[in-house]
Amino acid sequence: GALLGRRLAERGIIVACIDYRIYLMGQSAGAHISACALMEQAVKESSGQPISWSVTQIKAYFGLSGGYNIHNLVDHFHQRGLNRSIFLSIMDGEESLSRYSPEIVVKESSARTIALLPHIFLMHGTDDYSIPSSASQTFVDVLQQVGAQAKLLLYEGKTHTDIFIQDPLRGGRDPLVEDVFSIIYADDATRRNTASAPTPRRLVFEWQLQLARWISPF
Repeated sequence: GALLGRRLAERGIIVACIDYRIYLMGQSAGAHISACALMEQAVKESSGQPISWSVTQIKAYFGLSGGYNIHNLVDHFHQRGLNRSIFLSIMDGEESLSRYSPEIVVKESSARTIALLPHIFLMHGTDDYSIPSSASQTFVDVLQQVGAQAKLLLYEGKTHTDIFIQDPLRGGRDPLVEDVFSIIYADDATRRNTASAPTPRRLVFEWQLQLARWISPF
């Protein structure tokens, strides 16, 4: 398809060659929600329920700075300023916490469900005090125990927002972006060679980043 598309493009025709390698990524609450959706779909598919898409269409899942066992985060969030009763009401009550905890869903899932899961990569800063990196460590441990393909990547000294806000604004080579790039193109040696890729420029001064980091509630 790519060669035909190139020929057509040379004749002035706009061509879109769709890449069917689909990757799912979420950060913080997005990591939690996307992990919930992934597990819910895997459970449905493995039990023969009607589905509109298959988990096997997802080549890999990236979870950034996420929390995957809500039971373990209730007290932590309360200490951080999110009142326990308010949080529980957001989560539809304490009885719903297990349902919305991908880590627990994984423990209770069948081998057939686990076999459907894509390769899972969890990424977390070691200085994240919004959601501790132990949340990702524990989830990876559980996934590996049940036979899922899972890997943890820790970023030393990075906070909850460093890896997706401050670092991109800082410019230069971004460790997280480089890791994602190398994973996606693990089987493509040509694209994996980033030597010719332009180095992203700095977007703000360092003192601005440090000030934002100091006043950020996350």
